[in-house]
Formats: sequence, structure tokens, C-alpha cells
Amino acid sequence: MAVVPQEAINRFGALMEGVDEPMKRTFKNHVYLLPFVHYPSDPFILQNIHQGYPHESLIRFLKAREGDVAKAYKMLCDCLKWRVENNIDGILAKPIVPVNLYRDIRDTQLIGLSGYSNEGLPVYAVGVGMSTLDRASVHYYIQSHIQMNEYRDRVVLPAATKKYGKLVSKCIKVLDMTGLKLSALNYIKLMTTISSIDDLNYPEKTLTYYIVNAPYIFSACWKVVKPLLHERTRRKINVLSGCGQDELLKVASLPCSFFLRRCH
Repeated sequence: MAVVPQEAINRFGALMEGVDEPMKRTFKNHVYLLPFVHYPSDPFILQNIHQGYPHESLIRFLKAREGDVAKAYKMLCDCLKWRVENNIDGILAKPIVPVNLYRDIRDTQLIGLSGYSNEGLPVYAVGVGMSTLDRASVHYYIQSHIQMNEYRDRVVLPAATKKYGKLVSKCIKVLDMTGLKLSALNYIKLMTTISSIDDLNYPEKTLTYYIVNAPYIFSACWKVVKPLLHERTRRKINVLSGCGQDELLKVASLPCSFFLRRCH
């Protein structure tokens, strides 16, 4: 859905007036309200979802539900309940300990900020093929993933917004399939859970997924994974030839080391 009607945004904003107090406590004031948009009379807007841009957040949830206001409202309310029930606002203050466990997770769940696109969007490299996800329980890998999402939304995206002088609310992900094995399907349940968390609670946060270094077994794995992904996620996936250097350099400024590790 390319354009969200203003009338739908206004109706959505009006519905948000009725959210419960526990959810409002995850909101904050002093936000940047945009003209001609109806917002709750109580000036509390979700603290860690919109980062001062409630208009953009309403649009994200509307796009995730094809402009259906009632469905978008339910989706956002469910998201707020999830945040309250799981204390997501406080998750960055809950480190994974001991430190050896944290290091094991980071060594087997490979993701890192690698640069920025020409439009200022953060570019994350995800080592899908080399991520074994086998040194901790599912709980800790999910916690780690949510923490990375929250750090992106609270720190990385606001910093990019300030740096580039415009709202930066999305990122780009480069999924490196180097080392991919059929055994990766052993973790399909975990990957599906993580994908579901992103779809339901962090909608429209990734502009494009670029897949690089896809080995011959990628097609077999893709046949299993593809049906589990939401259609709007599948539409964002772009499989590049080889390491994708030529295509990626057209859209992003990435260091030489990024390609040295991926292009052979």
C-alpha cells in the first residue's frame, strides 16, 4: 500500500484515545505533532515506537493492514499489550548475563550495522548462513533479537534522523547466505518466531532485504521458509547475484571490509 489516506490516519488517531492506562504508560509527551492529524487529546504517544513521530507510526500500522483502520488499531493495541506484558520498554536495561552467554549469542546470531544507504537508512548485515543459533536457549536468542530491534529504534534511527536532517524510520538488511547448510532448517521454529515478532510489533521497519551469496541449497531452504513469511515481507526480498557488490554500491555507502568478507 503506497499511500495512506489522511482520513484513515485521522480515524486511527481518534481510536487511540481509548487505549488503557497501562498502555498509555508506555507513551510519552513532548512529541512532534503534525498539523491536520487527529491525535489523542491526552498527549501521550508510544514512547519507543514512534520516537517523536506518531504520524509515521500510525502510517506503518495502517500499511501493515492494507489501510484497514479497525485492523490497524487492533494490531497496534496488541503490540502495546505485548510491550506492557513483557516490559519491552525496559528490555535494554536487562542485559544477558553472564557475559560468556552474551558472547556466545553474539557469536552465533550474527548481525551488525555496516553503513548507511544513499538516503540515510542504516544498513545491517546479517550472517544468516554462519549463524548457528546453538549456544543458548530460544528464550535468549529472542531476547537478543528484541534488544537489537529496540536499540535500532531508540538509538540508531533517531541518530540517523538527526544526522541527515529528515525522518529515518526504516533500515535495509543484507542477508549473507555464505555457509548456509540444510541443517539451518533445524532452527526454523525459532526463525519463524522472530519473523512473527517483527511482523506484528515492528511493522514496516525494513525497506528491503537483499540476499547475497546464495549457495545452490538456498532454493531448497527458500521453499520451506517462503510460505512462512508474510506476503508484504516476501515482496521486499531481492536476491542478488553473487555478493551483490555492484547493486549494493548503487544504493549504499559501505566500507571495503564489507565486501572483502563477502566477495571472493
